[in-house]
Amino acid sequence: MADPVLRILMVATFVMTLGRGVFLALTVLYFTLIVGLRTGEIAVILTIASALGAGASLVGGYLADRFSARRLIIIFEIAAGAALISYVLAESFISVLLVASVYTVANMAAHSLRSAIIARAFDGNDRVSARAILRTVTNIGIAIGGAAAAGALLVNTGEAYRATMVAAGVVILISSLPLVRLPVRVNAPAFIRPVDGPRKRPGRSPLRDKRYLALTMFSGIFGLHFALAEIGLPLWILHETDAPIAMVSAVLILNTVIVIACQIPLSRGTHDVRHAGRVTAWSGILMAGACLVYAASGVVSIWFAVVFLVVAAIAHTFAEILSSAGAWGLSFELAEPARAGAYQGVFGLGWSISSMIAPLAITAAVTNGLLGWVALAALFLISAFGVWLIAYRASVTQPPDAAPRGTACRDPASMGPA
Repeated sequence: MADPVLRILMVATFVMTLGRGVFLALTVLYFTLIVGLRTGEIAVILTIASALGAGASLVGGYLADRFSARRLIIIFEIAAGAALISYVLAESFISVLLVASVYTVANMAAHSLRSAIIARAFDGNDRVSARAILRTVTNIGIAIGGAAAAGALLVNTGEAYRATMVAAGVVILISSLPLVRLPVRVNAPAFIRPVDGPRKRPGRSPLRDKRYLALTMFSGIFGLHFALAEIGLPLWILHETDAPIAMVSAVLILNTVIVIACQIPLSRGTHDVRHAGRVTAWSGILMAGACLVYAASGVVSIWFAVVFLVVAAIAHTFAEILSSAGAWGLSFELAEPARAGAYQGVFGLGWSISSMIAPLAITAAVTNGLLGWVALAALFLISAFGVWLIAYRASVTQPPDAAPRGTACRDPASMGPA
């Protein structure tokens, strides 16, 4: 039977991502068709909200080391649900910007807190396994939530959009209820108290850990592949290939199915630093190959284009699975265990910055044809092998009999009531 913390997180994540799936399917169309915002205004809103979310990722991690992580994550999930409901009241650029900023800040802070909770609740391979299971649950929840949004899209009225978004917000609010049952051991004491002597602050700041900052940077760069699937590929299929536009949905469905089927088994063993580095290197090779096959789909006839897109999407998806597994393992094992929240917040900051720059970077790449795809392939290779080098050096400098750096330090007193 699954660990009780994992069961709680699975239920909460599934319910939360049902609401998020609705949100992802409707938001941009709601801004455009119902609120009446221009494309440029939407881009500004998303950019500013993403920038604030990047800061919230960092702050959320630091708060997790100073206050109750289980209480904070409930607060931020409630704030995210309330913000989503508030979208139905937003009727101007400023009001939408305010609500989008609150939602993104709450969502990113909650993400850092969830990572800190996993780091404290599990050890070694169990951590990576928990992240893989939750990633699978997330994909299932978002897929079902996106399908649930189809009704509003078919009706295509303001009332339908608003009712569906309110329902999604309520679902996210409900997702905070299982989190009340999280045990106190997911919290970290603000200070470590030696047997004799005064309390002292635990560990060094991740902002002074050059190795961890390099890992965060390379992982963030590789994370551009998410925007490639969500932004770049639809543009490429629509404007540069003879493939039917339905291929946009087909490759996304293919991605979801493969991730659900393979994320958990292919994540096993990535708590080992050297293995995590190796799978990340393989993900770089797969991603570079996918970019070149995507490029080739633009110069062939319709049926070859379809085949090339499917082959590239499969390679892309396995690169996503392996890179995620490697990143999870390394982000936990190379962190100071006493400052799990701060380290996970910094690691999340890299992904947030990647999301912020991705629309411009990916659009620029795919609109430059073969040259752009080759540049992306090189970028993915360099970032993946940068992670591999960090992992290799960490594995050869760690004493053979030493416990992994990311092994959780649990205080027996922390098992008591809050």
